[in-house]
Amino acid sequence: MKTIKIAIAGLFLLVANATQAQVSVNVNIGTPPAWGPAGYAEMEYYYLPDIEAYYDVRASQFIYFGGGRWVRTTYLPRQYRNYDLYGGYKVVLTDYHGRTPYVYFDRHRVKYYKGYHGAPQRPYKPRPVYGYRERRDYKHYDKHYDKHHDRHDHHDHDDDHHHGGHGRR
Repeated sequence: MKTIKIAIAGLFLLVANATQAQVSVNVNIGTPPAWGPAGYAEMEYYYLPDIEAYYDVRASQFIYFGGGRWVRTTYLPRQYRNYDLYGGYKVVLTDYHGRTPYVYFDRHRVKYYKGYHGAPQRPYKPRPVYGYRERRDYKHYDKHYDKHHDRHDHHDHDDDHHHGGHGRR
């Protein structure tokens, strides 16, 4: 009788661990990006009207038309590297489930034209703030660096300002 109780307890623990692992995996699949619109529990795709591209939430990939075909990548193409994902409007495609949302691109492009803004959106997570903490933490180093390099850097920064920098837009 004791062996049966131990076997049942072991089986129960095994099932409980497997269930917990399954829940953990499901939580991580399809997590929206920080810049995604808050308030949508079940979504697979966003359409980004300003750049006529899609974002696959489950795969964490952008889908855009380039080189004569639809491309899936982790990052936006070079021409959109300065696009503000937090500020740009995202249309949540709640009515599509599949792998190719662009089959409706002609419809999406007309209905959600460039510059389209529906209801106000707030991001899933706040926009990260860079710079303040780093400047405060390295204050002593920055003063030392500025004191010894100001003459040379000032000239370089003026050139970048007037000529657009090194490949920056």
